[in-house]
Amino acid sequence: MTTLSQFPLIRRWLPWLLLGLGTLAALRQTLAVAAPAIPLMERQKEIALALSACPASIAEKAAVYVLESSGYVKIRESQNGFTALVQHSLLTSQEPQCMDAEGARTLLQRMLRVAELRAQGKSADEIKRIIADLLARGELQPPRRPGIDYMLSTENLVPDEKGVVAHFPAHVMFFGTHLRNADLGSGGQGSGSPLFVAGEDSPFALIIVPVGLHEELP
Repeated sequence: MTTLSQFPLIRRWLPWLLLGLGTLAALRQTLAVAAPAIPLMERQKEIALALSACPASIAEKAAVYVLESSGYVKIRESQNGFTALVQHSLLTSQEPQCMDAEGARTLLQRMLRVAELRAQGKSADEIKRIIADLLARGELQPPRRPGIDYMLSTENLVPDEKGVVAHFPAHVMFFGTHLRNADLGSGGQGSGSPLFVAGEDSPFALIIVPVGLHEELP
């Protein structure tokens, strides 16, 4: 059985992983230190990187967004409900994601809006206030049902508190509002459980499931 002890980076880098999926507390921390602009990637490289987050059977029909100077732009429509992009919760991070339709309706919209505000030159504090206001007004929303966000790329780059970038293991995230570790029979992070809930009992609770190499998945 896979345990967290086999993935020491999970314990070390989990707080930064959560930045990419939108707990309110993590959002505030991210935007407090985020730079106003993200260096743009070569388009074909960015497309390949975004799709590397998906299982092969999903990647070929997933929507794709790429980052341009004005924010994210959709360059391919979804034929299966999934959406792939490379998110940057911080200037130096690189977080390829492949989320289902509910994630695209909720989590993705926050990511798109943050990128748009950064492109407009808004400060980190301004972005934090705007996003909080949009959430309060219901214009941005947390997921309403369980869903999945694949992060199967071997090129997940996540910075720690000091801005040091390191690779993060391939993993799958299941979002489920207000979940607790007890709901899964898990002892929580660091307990040796093969999975655990991050952001317990919050609207953005996530079940984190480390996986093996991308190629090993069915």
